[in-house]
Amino acid sequence: MTALRSTYDKQPSVPLPSGSRVWLGAEAWPQLDAAARAASGDRAPVIAVDCYPGVDVDGLVAELSAALPLYSVIDMEGARKPAEQIDALIVRNLTDDRVFGVMSHFTLDEFYVADELMALAAGVADSGEPTVLVGWGADLVPLDADVLVLADLARWEIQLRQRAGATNWHANNPGDDNLRKYKRGFFVEWRTADRHKRTLFDRVDFVLDTNTSIGEAGLITGDAFRGALRATTASPFRVVPFFDPGVWGGQWMKERLDLDPAADNYAWCFDCVPEENSLLLEADGRVIEIPAMDLVLSQPRGLLGEKTFARFGAEFPIRFDFLDTMEGGNLSLQVHPLTDYILDTFGMHYTQDESYYLLDAADDAVVYLGVKTDVDREEMVAALNAAQDGEHPFEAGRFVNVFPAKKHDHFAIPAGTVHASGADSMVLEISATPFIFTFKLWDWGRVGIDGIPRPIHLEHGTKNIQWNRDTEWTRDNLVGQVEVIRETEGAREERTGLHELEFIEVRRHWFETEARHDTEGTVNVLNLVEGDSVEVVSPTGAFEPYRIHYAETFIVPAAVGPYIIRRTADSQSETFATVKAFVRGTRADDN
Repeated sequence: MTALRSTYDKQPSVPLPSGSRVWLGAEAWPQLDAAARAASGDRAPVIAVDCYPGVDVDGLVAELSAALPLYSVIDMEGARKPAEQIDALIVRNLTDDRVFGVMSHFTLDEFYVADELMALAAGVADSGEPTVLVGWGADLVPLDADVLVLADLARWEIQLRQRAGATNWHANNPGDDNLRKYKRGFFVEWRTADRHKRTLFDRVDFVLDTNTSIGEAGLITGDAFRGALRATTASPFRVVPFFDPGVWGGQWMKERLDLDPAADNYAWCFDCVPEENSLLLEADGRVIEIPAMDLVLSQPRGLLGEKTFARFGAEFPIRFDFLDTMEGGNLSLQVHPLTDYILDTFGMHYTQDESYYLLDAADDAVVYLGVKTDVDREEMVAALNAAQDGEHPFEAGRFVNVFPAKKHDHFAIPAGTVHASGADSMVLEISATPFIFTFKLWDWGRVGIDGIPRPIHLEHGTKNIQWNRDTEWTRDNLVGQVEVIRETEGAREERTGLHELEFIEVRRHWFETEARHDTEGTVNVLNLVEGDSVEVVSPTGAFEPYRIHYAETFIVPAAVGPYIIRRTADSQSETFATVKAFVRGTRADDN
């Protein structure tokens, strides 16, 4: 590979409303005091700082105690139920599996002792002292706080802290591996936290960014927070990508996207997974970081569109991410659950349909997809079972189709289809959002980068393999399904997928100068898969031109309507291409 100078923006931001301020570190705390005293009148002011689970509550209590010495700063999480009671409450959702649990529907009050919350409120009222209540659920304390603060934290930062040794919320699990910690967050804590956080958005007076150290935390007003999120639904934007190494990881992203050259590899880039990604909000060169899910939860109609929201609720259903195996290894041979199985077994209401779009590929690149015609089902399952002892490698090419893969090929992978990307590929994965429901069948005899064998789920996997997806069916339905929709001078629109069993429609636009688009009332997710740079413009001037570089994923909210993607004045490329995904049946005129 030839290393190219990267223009990929790893820190995209969206503007805060005009006149907004970002207070950093020691500047933040006097703002809370002043606002609380202005609101309390003659009473002793009360500030409630409601934290996302994973926030450094001890550090926040210490910082506030030092910065606001006239206030009594109380960690209200002391009113929670004992750890063993919470563990007993959620045990059925966690299961014994290392990776998979069952989606939960807890509300945060179930983790607290109501009488202790009432006693805490009474104690604050009786003290007559200025008070700050800090913790996950500070808003549950039954008193009227003069200032409500949301101390927010992105899920990727939570994962990094857990990898460094942090536990789940008041869980005695420092020795658990990262997959078990993630499972507790994914199936219980983050569901509960987002459910609680949605009740705060319209009321918060301030939002505190705790993704950095508490001493460097950034603060904005609730009005600035809400204004920025409303404005974000009116123009294209990007979330903050993050990158992670893996046992099969490659070198393409490191070279092309200007990542840390000292890293062994990068396997994944999550470039549009709002559950995991962040938004950066900027004013006067100062930035705060918030979870991108805040936008999804607070502005679902403007972002997703009425029909997509009606179908999925406040959940972003489309995922774009990178899988880099250039000079790396094969992905695990795997299968994803059918909708009926994921709903019945894990409580998830839609499944992990996928596709592989080849952003780049070496000459020897391949994709494993579908079982071979006339494969003996019992023989294949027996071979997979035998391979788990490490002594009998699974002969993937004997049982699974192997298709050559080249740049710009697109392979559809509906749930139930056995698949894997081979080495020497740079895959843009265009998929439904659920992303942890991967049943590994064979991992080529490897252990993870942590030295622990990666989990294999043959029992789940073999229940979901669709054995009728043989060589002929796979070739006729999942490989190279390109249909020209329209062609004009200098532009061509193609449909490249996905399969009819999947809900995502993908269109590819090739153009020399510009391509015209319209959200038609549903969210669009795009990536610039060919060409150096383009800009997204409004035909009516409704938003400022938005520049996109090669390989960047961007979101065009449903509320935007018509938009144009065109070459920039300094573009050197002759030809450009984007891939665009949206949910079928959700455009305004779809019946």
